[in-house]
Amino acid sequence: MRSITIKDIEPEIAQKLKKTAAKQGKSINQLALEIIKKSLQHEKNTKYSIEYTDLDHLFGRWSDDDFKLIAGKINNERKIDRELWE
Repeated sequence: MRSITIKDIEPEIAQKLKKTAAKQGKSINQLALEIIKKSLQHEKNTKYSIEYTDLDHLFGRWSDDDFKLIAGKINNERKIDRELWE
């Protein structure tokens, strides 16, 4: 891949790039590449980004409350009982 240097970036723009990249947990280079690709309409679709729900009517679907309840119970079972191991 080739490298390109961008010169004469205004301090305000540079600061916005730094802040935005930090918020998104990305490097400035990653953010700049995303912005350039988006503006040139050269974005690639990420593989497996579609969420399918076409079989939910057959198998059901947990509500958010059900999921929290079940996840909480599973997390309780994952706790180590120190008395058993000492």
